Amino acid sequence: MEAITLRVLPLLAALTLAAAGCAGSPGGEATAGIGQDGEPAPARTVLVPTSGTPSPAPEKSGASASARLLIAGRYQPLWPFSGPGEVAAWQRAHQADGHQPWHLDPAETAVAFSRDFLGFTEIDQAVKTVVDGEHARVHVGLTGEGAEPMVAAVVHLMRYGSGDQAPWEVVGTDDTTLSLTTPAYGASVTSPLTVGGRITGVDESIRLRVLHPGADAPLGERCCVPAGGEKAPWSARLSFTADPGRTLTVVASTGGHIAEVERFAVTGVTLPE
Repeated sequence: MEAITLRVLPLLAALTLAAAGCAGSPGGEATAGIGQDGEPAPARTVLVPTSGTPSPAPEKSGASASARLLIAGRYQPLWPFSGPGEVAAWQRAHQADGHQPWHLDPAETAVAFSRDFLGFTEIDQAVKTVVDGEHARVHVGLTGEGAEPMVAAVVHLMRYGSGDQAPWEVVGTDDTTLSLTTPAYGASVTSPLTVGGRITGVDESIRLRVLHPGADAPLGERCCVPAGGEKAPWSARLSFTADPGRTLTVVASTGGHIAEVERFAVTGVTLPE
């Protein structure tokens, strides 16, 4: 019996050392983030063990908090609600006394976003509204020189929350002759921030701002960036001050030919905790 025991103990020790070494050897698993208004961002590598049950890499608290606010797992909530808690509070108030029914109308929400939140008071009408399931595109505009209104932007909205009383939330814009592609949609940013895109026009002057619902003034502002040409690139640096963990709206606007603001574009970014 003693001889058998002496032979078994070295074997058990070897097996234990092999298992420990295997658990400490990382493997790789590619995951993808979200880029410009839902486009996939470059993959990142999360290290997981090569044996046993894979454990996800720990997430930063800021990224996790921001992810909980996303609509359909990918779209940034820009306005009028900053998170599911605000949505639920409005739904309770609306069910009780019909509070702010305009949240259920994508056209009214898009115009209010442009006029009230962005401060573009001349943009006062929904020229065209296209609803496709949970998505809506509203062409917001202003009175031009002729009979037809001038479209300043195509505002992208989504239903935020659940049920037939889910309100509409602005998640971005569909850029056309004025684009805002830097920073990437959904990017985690810090100040100062590089902002840029492309523009078609003559003698343009681009004004930049960083906004957040509830703030009394822009969190950052720069005026003005000269630009012009045919799909010509433009860029500038913009400083801002904001509390950690917030979803921010970056705004680029231009005008001055017919109205103060004739075109604008927005993107949504996050500030890490």
